[in-house]
Amino acid sequence: MPSKPKLGQNFLNDPQAIDRIVAALGDLSSRTVVEIGPGAGAITAPLAARAHHVIAIEYDHHLALHLRVQFPTDKLTVVEQDVLNFDFAAAASSADQKLVAVGNLPYYITSPILLKLAASHTALDLAVLMVQREVADRVTASPGSRDYGLLSVTVQMFGPADALFTLPPHAFTPPPDVHSTVFRWRFAPRFVELGVKEAPFLHFARQAFAQKRKTLANNLRAAGFAPPAVAAALAHAALNPQARAEQLSIENLAALWQSLSSQSGS
Repeated sequence: MPSKPKLGQNFLNDPQAIDRIVAALGDLSSRTVVEIGPGAGAITAPLAARAHHVIAIEYDHHLALHLRVQFPTDKLTVVEQDVLNFDFAAAASSADQKLVAVGNLPYYITSPILLKLAASHTALDLAVLMVQREVADRVTASPGSRDYGLLSVTVQMFGPADALFTLPPHAFTPPPDVHSTVFRWRFAPRFVELGVKEAPFLHFARQAFAQKRKTLANNLRAAGFAPPAVAAALAHAALNPQARAEQLSIENLAALWQSLSSQSGS
């Protein structure tokens, strides 16, 4: 089936990679799996064979029709919809269990989909996702590395993310211009553990990483925090006043947010 480049369609054609992706999801015999962007059904087929039920979210009308014809309705529900509008909470409630998610994410909306999954974390247990290698490097990065930044912190605040393997362009039809990496994301939010509130802390993280070349202190001052408050918070958290945000662990950032919040009374 021909792809539509404007929809970011690059169909996986590597059988070994498909088996590895499905295996990374674990035992699916009693699970409901949400497949994001199933395309022509390369991953859908082994999912339908192993899972209790598969919900395939496909935006392309012709591909959705193809999937409905190809697979039995008792094993597969095709939802013709933009995944950004899909109600994961309702699907989990209907399945009476947390969902497992899998997908080869279109490059042009990868970040919005990751944020959608994060926002839907109460309905999700695990996700195995294929993204552009550079994005996976950022998602799974550790503090102090070149790729560590806001996306790393945002994703990892909702649970650990680990790179599994990387695929070359020729593993897809048509071949993209970049390599792709599969990573596994286990949903285990850390906000309560770290003593931070979800929305305010993520807003704070955006402020901390606003300008990569600036120090953390300068970014926070530019965001409106008073210089004495920033200096006191850095000292209280035992952080170098010249540190940049990418040098700080999630635990460091949480401690800094707590200190600043206590000073402001919020």
